[in-house]
This record gives sequence, structure tokens and C-alpha cells, in this order.
Amino acid sequence: MTAEARGGSVGSVWSQLVGQEPAVGVLSAAAGAAAKIVAGERVPGGGMTHAWLFTGPPGSGRSVAARTFAAALECVNGTGCGECTGCRTTLHGTHADVRLVVPEGLSISVAEMRALVQAAARRPTTGQWQVVIVEDADRLTEGASNALLKAVEEPPERTVFLLCAPSDHPEDVSVTIRSRCRLVNLRTPPPEAIARVLVERDGVDAELARWAASVCGGHVGRARRLATDEQSRKRRETVLRIPLGLRRPADVFASADELIAAAEGDASEESKARDESEKAELRNAMGGDATGKGVAGAKRAAEAAVKALEKRQKSRATRTQRDTLDLALVDLAAFYRDVLVTASGANAILNHPDHAADAAEAARSWTPESTLRRLEAVLACREAILLNVKPRIAVEAMVTALRHG
Repeated sequence: MTAEARGGSVGSVWSQLVGQEPAVGVLSAAAGAAAKIVAGERVPGGGMTHAWLFTGPPGSGRSVAARTFAAALECVNGTGCGECTGCRTTLHGTHADVRLVVPEGLSISVAEMRALVQAAARRPTTGQWQVVIVEDADRLTEGASNALLKAVEEPPERTVFLLCAPSDHPEDVSVTIRSRCRLVNLRTPPPEAIARVLVERDGVDAELARWAASVCGGHVGRARRLATDEQSRKRRETVLRIPLGLRRPADVFASADELIAAAEGDASEESKARDESEKAELRNAMGGDATGKGVAGAKRAAEAAVKALEKRQKSRATRTQRDTLDLALVDLAAFYRDVLVTASGANAILNHPDHAADAAEAARSWTPESTLRRLEAVLACREAILLNVKPRIAVEAMVTALRHG
């Protein structure tokens, strides 16, 4: 398959989207229409609109699609060439007219959204469009949704809102906002496409890339971590040992500890370097090492700013831990699904082909009904954590149900 058939020429921004050819077709056409609008041409057919909603399963690349589309909108050539200043600064997160909202905590506040909407009302300064990207739009509070709705209902000229959410269900994005957006539904990328991008873009060994692509559940970022980080591979093995390792009552608490520790380990590695870098940059920006008149007041202000930053970082760490724990629970649910597939004799592809022997052993030992109860326990745990039940309590209740079946 040629590079063009995979979704854009070599080096174009569209090469960022793995296995999303239908979406690339829609977005590239819209970017072309947007370039004509900027040039003052009439564009029939409504190929371009002011609000978009990107949905799809975890790992499908919702935020990547939004950033890629933003780069194409800011492209001076109108094609998403990947080489011009507009494309490069957008993809690197430094374009003056592209604002990215990534919730640091568990929600996006109304104050944050109001400030963003106010800034987005200005005309573009250096680019073609004012672009607002809201990752995890399902985390908008009710007040933040209302603030965004006003802007989407009466959009400023040359401003585009790009929202990302797991689905277009009303519980994720309000019906009123959803009805004013053009929907782009991303699919789970096929393993072949994921393996190819790991080899070509990340330099991963072909065999390791194929394995990571086959066990990542279609999550491109997860595949990259598994292929490049040995600790991530070990943590996955820890999670997948749980189903067949619950032989004694004491194993319940040991397995719960391992599951929580695996999530905390992933979250800690992801957050630690970023946290220290942010603190150092803030202290430096506020003259933390300065001397002279007025230093005492400046240091007090700096320490107050650092405390505020630490509070945001703590909230972000909580969110990251819950996200990584949820990923571990998805792995567990996928194992029980594999057991049901194996027991039924269906010719379906397993989520964990490298644990096919374990799935077969479980299928011989458990009834389909007990396997289904175990699967439901995992899903109930995910739901409980979403409703702010303490993760350890939810996990211990789940592992108890997994042991008894």
C-alpha cells in the first residue's frame, strides 16, 4: 500500500493518523475547503464547519486527529504539508492561534472554559484560523459545557472548536453541543497499521512491533509503550497473572496490591519528570534564586505559586493513576473475553494471543457463567472508580468476586 493510500503523502500531517483512512478523507477535504474560505472563495457543500466532535475507542487517536486537523487548517499551503511553519508549530504545540485544553485533573472548570472562549473570540494573529482543541471533552463540568455552548452557538468568524470524547453519547457530551458539531468517528486501528508505524516511525524491531500491536487492543500509544519500555511489559504480565493466581484467600489482597502498585508505577513514571521540570521552570521564572531588594516578597510569591502548582500536579497524578488503572482493568476484561471465546470454540482473534494457553486452561476450569460473572465484576469495578469510589476498595471487591467466580 502506498503512503498516499494510508492517508497522506510521506511527511504530511495525515501520516500521524494510523489506520484512519475514512477520517483522513473527510478532514483533508474540509481543510481544503477551509483554505478556499480564507482565500475568499465560495465553497458550496458545507465541507468545512466551525465545530467538530472526534469520537472513538481509547487509543484510536482522537486527540492526534484533532491536532492533525488543526495543523492542516493552519497550513500555509492548505494541504497539511507537514513542512511549513503552520504545520510544524501546531504539531509541536507552539502555534499562537491554536489553544489546547488538556484537563490536568478530573474535570475542566467553568473558569478555564470561559477564559478560553474569550481568547478564541479574537481574530487569528499569525495563522489562518483560531483553533480550540478540547481533549477529554467528556470531563467538562456543567458550567464549562454551558460556557462552551454559547461560543459554539454563536461562533466567532474564523474560529474552529475541535472536541474529543470517547463517544457522542449524551453522558459524554451534552446533546446541545453534540447537535452543533460535525461528527468524526475514529475506528480501532488494525494491528498491521500499528506495527508498521512502530517500525517506520519509532524504529522498533519488526517482531517486537508485531507482538505489541497484537496485544495493545488497538491503542497506538499503549503499543509504543509496550514496544519501548520493559517495565510496561512487566506490569502487563503482573496484571494478567491475576485470573489464574487467585487460589487462596490471601491471594485476593496480594493481587489487589499488585494491581494498584502497577497503576501507581505507570502513573509515577509518567508524572515525575514532568512535575520536577514544571517546578524548576516556575521557580526560575519567578526569580527563585535572585538576591537584592524585594527578594523576600518575591520568594513568598514564588512559594505560593509552587504550592498552587503542586495542588494541580496532585490532581493530575490522581487522574493519571485512575487512567492507568482503567487500562489494567481493560486488560483483565479482555482476558475474560478471551476465555469465553476459547470456551465457545469461536474463530475470533484473541485480545491476548500470547496468553492463549492461560485462556484455554481457564476455559477448562470455569463454566461460561462464572467467567461472565468475573467479566461483569471487572466492568463493575471500572464503573465504581468512575463514580469516585476509592480505587483500592473497588479493586479489592473486584478481586474477591474474581476468586469466587
